[in-house]
Amino acid sequence: MMTKEEFIKQKEQRKTFLVIVEEEGDSITPISLYRRMKGKKKFLLESSQLHQDKGRYSYLGCNPYGEVKSAGTEVERTIYGRSEKLQSNVLQVLEEIIASAQVDSPFPFCGGAVGYIGYDVIRQYENIGADLYDPLNIPEVHLLLYREFIVYDHLRQKLSFVYVCREDDAADYGEVYERLQVYKEEVLQGKEAEVAEIKSTLSFTSSITEREFCVMVETAKEHIGAGDIFQVVLSQRLQSECIGDPFALYRKLRIANPSPYMFYIDFQDYVVLGSSPESLLSVREDKVMTNPIAGTRPRGKTKEEDTEIEKELLENEKERAEHMMLVDLGRNDIGRVSEIGSVTIDKYMKVEKYSHVMHIVSEVYGTLRKRMSGFDALAYCLPAGTVSGAPKIRAMEIINELENEKRNVYAGAVGYVSFSGNLDMALAIRTMVVKDEKAYVQAGAGIVYDSDPVAEYEETLNKARALLEVMK
Repeated sequence: MMTKEEFIKQKEQRKTFLVIVEEEGDSITPISLYRRMKGKKKFLLESSQLHQDKGRYSYLGCNPYGEVKSAGTEVERTIYGRSEKLQSNVLQVLEEIIASAQVDSPFPFCGGAVGYIGYDVIRQYENIGADLYDPLNIPEVHLLLYREFIVYDHLRQKLSFVYVCREDDAADYGEVYERLQVYKEEVLQGKEAEVAEIKSTLSFTSSITEREFCVMVETAKEHIGAGDIFQVVLSQRLQSECIGDPFALYRKLRIANPSPYMFYIDFQDYVVLGSSPESLLSVREDKVMTNPIAGTRPRGKTKEEDTEIEKELLENEKERAEHMMLVDLGRNDIGRVSEIGSVTIDKYMKVEKYSHVMHIVSEVYGTLRKRMSGFDALAYCLPAGTVSGAPKIRAMEIINELENEKRNVYAGAVGYVSFSGNLDMALAIRTMVVKDEKAYVQAGAGIVYDSDPVAEYEETLNKARALLEVMK
C-alpha cells in the first residue's frame, strides 16, 4: 500500500498515477463481484484463457466519470456531467482524452475508455456508399470513461481496487484511501443482486430470407467473377424477444462458449455482451497484434469425428486460400503502422476449437512506428478483413450495396483503450445487443468464387447458434 509520503511525491512528480488497495480474491469470482457492484453503466471484461498473459486479468467498473458517443462526425463528449457536441473524428476526440492522462501501470488496463467502436466508423475514413437504415438506433461508437475500477488477477488470486489520481485532483491521501476502502467494503460485503431469468419465445426473425441471402451470394460471386474482389463477407441479423436480465444470458454464454474475449457492458439504454474468439487489435507498449480467423466448421459429435473435421478443414484448398488472403490483409494493416521489417507471423494456420465451431487462426505482430499511436492502428485495422473482404474497400462498397441494414456493433470492435496507451479490442463477432426487450445477433460468411449459397447461409446460422441457444 502506498504511504502518505509516496503519495505526496507521486503527486509532485507526475500528472497522473494509480492508487491501489489490494485484497485476497480466492473466495470470490468476477461474476460475484459484478453482481455486488452498486451503480450504473457497469462493465465486465474477462477471458477464458486464465493464467495466460492474454487472460490473466478481469476488469470491472461502474459509475463512469464520462462517455463519448458518435454518429458520423457528430460526437457527444460528456465529462463529469458536462456535455459538449462536436463536429469531429471520434477517434481523435478519444485520443485527446487518453493523451491527457498518460500513466504508468502494473496492469494492461489502468483506467480509460471501455465500450465499442462500430463497423460504420469506417465512413469517417472511406466513402463506401449511402448510409443504411439503422433498426437498433444506437450510437456508431459508444465508450464509457472510468477512473475507478477493479482488477481481478487470476494468477495471484488478488483483487485490486484502483483509483486514477489526476493532476487536477484536489483529494488528499486520506480522502483517496477512504474512497477506495468504502468502495472495497461496498463490493466485498454487498449482497449479490438477483438476476431475473430470460423469458423468450425462442422464435427468431431475420433481416432477410434464405432466398434473399442466396441472391446476395450470387451477386457477390458475379463481382468476384468480374475481378472486382477476391472475397466478401455477407451477414444477416437475427432478433428475438428477450424479457429479463441480460446478465443471465451472459452467464450462460460464458459457460456454453468460453472464448479469449468475453464482455458485458451495460450502457443503461441497452447492453452489449459477447464471447469473441478473435482480437481485432491489441497494442501493448510498442507491440501491435491482430489475429485473423477464417475457415470454419461445426464441431463433431465424437472425438473421432472432430479430428476428421479438423483434418478436412486444414486440407481444404478453398479455406486455406481464404485464410492466407486474410493473413495478408492483416499483415498489410499492421505493416502500415509498424517499423519496416518488424511484421512477423507467430502463429500460422492453427485450429482453435469452441463449443459449436472450430476455426483456422493466425497471429500477426509488429512494432509500432515512432509517432504512431494505437488510434492510428485502429483507424487502419477497422474493420478486419475477416468481416469485410479483399480488397477491403471495394468489398465494403459491395456489402453496402447488398446488405439492407447498418451493421452497428457487429464487425466493429469491443474492449478498452487505457490511459497508458495500451488497447485491447476484440472483433465484434459472437456479440449480442439487447435493447427494448429484444436481442439482436449478427453473423457472416466469407463468399469466394465457388461458394455454395445455401452452405454459406447455413454457416451464418452455425456461427450464430452459440448465442441463440443461450436463450433457451
